[in-house]
Amino acid sequence: MSLPPALKSRRNSVAVKIGNVTVGGSAPVVVQSMTNTDTADEIATTIQVAELYKAGSEMVRITVNTAEAAAAVPGIRERLAKMNLEVPLIGDFHFNGHKLLTQHPECAEALAKYRINPGNVGRGKKRDEQFATLIDIACKNDKPVRIGVNWGSMDQELLARLMDENAKLQEPLEPKQIMFETVIRSALESAAMAEHIGLPRNRIILSCKMSDVQDLVSVYRELAKRCDHALHLGLTEAGMGSKGIVASTAALAILLHDGIGDTIRISLTPEPGAPRTKEVIVGQEILQTIGLRAFVPLVTACPGCGRTSSTYFQELAERIQAYLRNQMPIWHAHYPGVENMTVAVMGCVVNGPGESKHANIGISLPGSGESPVAPVYEDGEKTVTLKGERIAEEFQQLLDNYVIRTYGSR
Repeated sequence: MSLPPALKSRRNSVAVKIGNVTVGGSAPVVVQSMTNTDTADEIATTIQVAELYKAGSEMVRITVNTAEAAAAVPGIRERLAKMNLEVPLIGDFHFNGHKLLTQHPECAEALAKYRINPGNVGRGKKRDEQFATLIDIACKNDKPVRIGVNWGSMDQELLARLMDENAKLQEPLEPKQIMFETVIRSALESAAMAEHIGLPRNRIILSCKMSDVQDLVSVYRELAKRCDHALHLGLTEAGMGSKGIVASTAALAILLHDGIGDTIRISLTPEPGAPRTKEVIVGQEILQTIGLRAFVPLVTACPGCGRTSSTYFQELAERIQAYLRNQMPIWHAHYPGVENMTVAVMGCVVNGPGESKHANIGISLPGSGESPVAPVYEDGEKTVTLKGERIAEEFQQLLDNYVIRTYGSR
């Protein structure tokens, strides 16, 4: 029997320092997110940045699209500092970034990184001038820049030129291939121009984001062959709910398995009123389930079947997963390595004991018609059998004791 292929080693990208976070090189893949508040509203934006950061977004991007938004950035930075949150803020600029950064130097200084889209910088001669202005400001403030090309906002002049060149070929390529080449060329040519202006290579991150899974994989594989820049991954618009999660996982898992990608964002469309933090958790879970990073102990739970007519094991699994995530800010500081712990909450005797033995700590709850007892296993050995009305509370206490005993002495 052949074993599944292991994760490929990361491509050798240039490391980029963004505030207190390193992207690329030998650094772990970084999870980031973006606010959806009006940046001009300092309080609302600060609150959401803090929520995203506490959920695990190691950098947070904010829209800077108006003079009011630019003027608010230093205040947001100051409010976060008063909360002792050293979260790198990324300014997202389109169309007027050259003006905003010029007119609001405090904004340029307060941001940890600028994100610009070559397709939205300008047209013709103005494009070069306005792009140069953005890069000059980045150089003066020693700020890194993500040159982020989007499928929906490509450099139309470059696209037209490549289409014309393709039409003259004896065997022209498909229009879609020309669009792929436009996206890649736009990123690479813009990066070369930025370096020519004076921005060091270790201050440049590239992205070529698409909305289709196969397109994204094709473009990034080609982009990775042609450069050693750190790369940011993500579907442009992943979508809502399960569709967005599945699409993002399908695309990013392939690329990350190939060693491509240094920072990721899961661009989920949130349900009205739902917390923005879900996209952060999904990003963490993608990295953790494919074995690249560990953020929080993972819970293994069975899907349920006719043997598990009670919902008790589902409720306990949900309760334990929420408890683990809530405890991590405390545990992370006092119990190093606890994020690698595995927990099993199983619903019947078929797979329950086996899965519980494979986990660091696990419980096998009784299924339909089974004896109303729940054996608990720690590191493969049965330690106790729980019964009665307080199984959930008692298992949670056993979990706490296991964490203290196993990780507290490190």
